[in-house]
Amino acid sequence: MKISKVVPKADDHLPRFRKEIDQWVVFDDQEWEVLTGHIRLINIKRNGHFAEIGSVCAHLGFLISGSVRLFHLKDGVEITAYVTLPNEFISSYKSFIRQEPGSLGIQAIEDSLVAVFDRQNWELALDHPVIGHKIERLGRLIAEKLVFCYEDRLAAFITKTPAERYEALISCRPEMIQNIPQHYLANYLGITPTSLSRIRKRITRSGKQ
Repeated sequence: MKISKVVPKADDHLPRFRKEIDQWVVFDDQEWEVLTGHIRLINIKRNGHFAEIGSVCAHLGFLISGSVRLFHLKDGVEITAYVTLPNEFISSYKSFIRQEPGSLGIQAIEDSLVAVFDRQNWELALDHPVIGHKIERLGRLIAEKLVFCYEDRLAAFITKTPAERYEALISCRPEMIQNIPQHYLANYLGITPTSLSRIRKRITRSGKQ
């Protein structure tokens, strides 16, 4: 993992993390103090890897700023499976939980700030008498979220055309359209950059974008 030597201040960034997970599991002030003892902040430089294909994923992270892409490798070609934007969890979750080599790579598209649990601290948090039950619930909700994203992604490829998938992004994730380089966006949609350019021009002419 390519990490900046500059260590961000937790007090400047963890409140954002707390606000987000409070929508899932609420930690009171005492519980939050315990929880933050198991978290650290890391900066991942552009093109740095959070997880590498064939290696054990060492972290469960929450993206505070920046963007990362999740990808698989087929016949030497990288295939973007998902793009994570701020306020989302990131991990090669199966690899992280089972501590076995994973088939998913996670790479920063731009400099990114991530709040992370390493595997040991995640286990310590699960076993903690004050917050363990809430961490267990949080872990279950993270797993559910990842499954839902996978199902939605699979359904989109089965039931929608590339243009319809692009229009769905305009509606549901406009920040992705605005901030992600076109070659990654095209790869995510399963098309070439040239095809994406044609779709964009057609949609622009129709007044939908």
